[in-house]
Amino acid sequence: MPTYEYHCDACDHNFDEFQSMSEAPLKKCPQCKKMKLRRVFGTGAAILFRGSGFYETDYRSESYKKAAKAEQEGSSKPSPNGTDGTACTNSTACACAGEKGKKSESKSSKS
Repeated sequence: MPTYEYHCDACDHNFDEFQSMSEAPLKKCPQCKKMKLRRVFGTGAAILFRGSGFYETDYRSESYKKAAKAEQEGSSKPSPNGTDGTACTNSTACACAGEKGKKSESKSSKS
């Protein structure tokens, strides 16, 4: 049940009332007893969604979960040619060594 904020136009009395959403708004001010009460927009009339079942990701299929896990595991392994920024672990000459040499040559020729 939400909390509604009320304001009396006759006496400027402000108060909050805990009411059901189906209840009619109050009309009579509890302080001055005049029929000048109105419901104002406040922050207390919000609905909070908590727990599981409210988000799109709560209902992912098993195949989606498996593919996402495989993709995450695959991205954590270093690439064999060293293009991900890690050093090449091959003991023989590889393409990444040649690419690194070309990059450093092109940088030095620009200077």
